[in-house]
Amino acid sequence: MTSPRTPVLIGFGQVNQRDEDATVEPIDLMAAAARSAAEPKVLGAVDSIRVVNILSWRYRDPGRLLAQRIRADDAATRYTGVGGNVPQTLVNQACLDIQEGRADLVVIAGAETFRTRTRLRNRGVKPDWTSEGDSVPYADGANEGEPLIGPAEIRIKLDRAPYFYAMFEQALRIEAGESSDAHRRRIGELWSQFSAVAADNPYAWSRKALSAEEIWQPSADNRMVSWPYPKLMNSNNMVDQGAAIILASAEKAADLQIPTERWVFPYAGTDAHDTYAIGERLQLHRSPAIRIAGRRVLELAGVGLGDIDHVDLYSCFPSAVQVAATELGLVGDPRPLTVTGGLTFAGGPWNNYVTHSIATMAERLIANPGERGLISANGGWLTKHSFGVYGTTPPEHEFRWQDVQSAVDAEPTRKAEVEWAGVGTVEAWTTPFDRDGSAEKAFVAVRTPEDSRTLAVITDAAEADATVREDIAGAKVQVHADGTANLE
Repeated sequence: MTSPRTPVLIGFGQVNQRDEDATVEPIDLMAAAARSAAEPKVLGAVDSIRVVNILSWRYRDPGRLLAQRIRADDAATRYTGVGGNVPQTLVNQACLDIQEGRADLVVIAGAETFRTRTRLRNRGVKPDWTSEGDSVPYADGANEGEPLIGPAEIRIKLDRAPYFYAMFEQALRIEAGESSDAHRRRIGELWSQFSAVAADNPYAWSRKALSAEEIWQPSADNRMVSWPYPKLMNSNNMVDQGAAIILASAEKAADLQIPTERWVFPYAGTDAHDTYAIGERLQLHRSPAIRIAGRRVLELAGVGLGDIDHVDLYSCFPSAVQVAATELGLVGDPRPLTVTGGLTFAGGPWNNYVTHSIATMAERLIANPGERGLISANGGWLTKHSFGVYGTTPPEHEFRWQDVQSAVDAEPTRKAEVEWAGVGTVEAWTTPFDRDGSAEKAFVAVRTPEDSRTLAVITDAAEADATVREDIAGAKVQVHADGTANLE
C-alpha cells in the first residue's frame, strides 16, 4: 500500500511561444505552464516553488513572482544555480522533502524567452519586463554551483559548450577508429532519429523530420559551428519555452482528488559529477559519473535496464548521448534514446530542458500504465549528472536517493598541466568557424610525454584549416608557454 508520504508527480505542463511578443517574459511562460499542469485549487495549495535558473532575464526571486501569478501566497521559494542537471536534481530533492514531511505540494518550473530577448537586443530594445528592487532578497540557492571552467580553459578562451562537446566528439571518433566522414554520417543518423521523435512530439520546437545528410552536411542553412558539428548538431537555445511539473505526497494528492491514474511515481534518483577541470578527466570520451550514478539509480529503483521502457538521455550534442549510451549499456539498443527529440529539435531552453523531458516522460507513462522511464540530466561540459526512474505502478519501497560522489571520486584521473611547454601529441581537438565559414583557430587537448594533459590553441589560420582537412589525431604539436600551439 502506498504510504501517505510517498512522493507522486501529479501534474505537468509545457508551453511554446512561437510568435514574438515583447510583453511575454519568462515568468509568464512559467505561469502558463503551471496552469496547464493543474487546476487553480491545486496551484493555490502549493507550499513550495522551485525555479530552474533563467538566463534570458535576471530575477532576484522568480519563485515569489510565480507564486503571485498562480495565487500560491504562502509558498516558500527556491532558485537554482546553472546546469542542465538541475531539474532532475530538484525532483530528487523535492521527493526527499515530501517524504520527510518538509513539503506537501511542490512546483518545479522554468522558462526562457531567449529568442525574443535576443531579437529585441539586436534591435537595441530593452523589454519592459519585471524588475525586482534591491529590497527583494535573492532566493535561497541562487548563488549555488561550482565554476565550470578554470585557469587552463580561461587562458586560451576555451569557454563554450560547442567547443567542449565537439572535442569530446573527436575523442569518441578516435577511440572508435572511424574516418571523419564515416563518423559524421553515423552521428547524422543518430540525430536524424532524434529529429523523427521531435516530429511526433506536439511540444517540440522543430517538428520537421530531417535526413542524416541534411544534418551532418554543412549548407547555407546549416553552417559549420565547431568541427565536426554544424548548426544542426548543436543545442537550439533560440526558443521561447516554459515547463512546470508538480509533485505531492500521496496523502495530499488524494486530498486534492487527483485521480490515481494520473499519478507517476518517482522510484529513485542519483546525483554526481565528473571532474570540473576537463584536463583532469582520465579519458575525454568517458564519464565515470554517468556510469556509476546511472547504474546505481536502477539498483535503487529495483529494476534492471531491460525493465525500462522509455529513455530520455540528455542530448545537447551528439557526444553527450553517445557517452551516456556507452556508460549505461545502451549502445545498439533498439529503444529510442529520447522521448522529446532532444535539445536541437525539441528545444534547448538552457537549463530547463529536463523539466520538459520529465513532463513528456510523465505523459508517456500515463498513456502506457505499467511502463517505466529513465531520465538523465547533464550540466556543464558533461560535468554534473542527475538521474531519475519513474513509473505508474506504486513502488515496492519508498523513494530512494543517493549521492554517489564518493564512488566517482575514487575513479582514476589524469594530471592536468595548466602551464606547460614542449612537444606533445594531439589527443583530441575542435576547430571553431566564423559566420563566413572560415576556420578561426583550433583547440587541442595534448598528451605530454609524461602522459599528463594540457589544453592549447592553434591560432595560425592555415594550421587551423588543416585540422579540418586532415586527421591530426596523434600528430606532434609544439605547445608554447602562453598556451598557443603549432603543428610540427
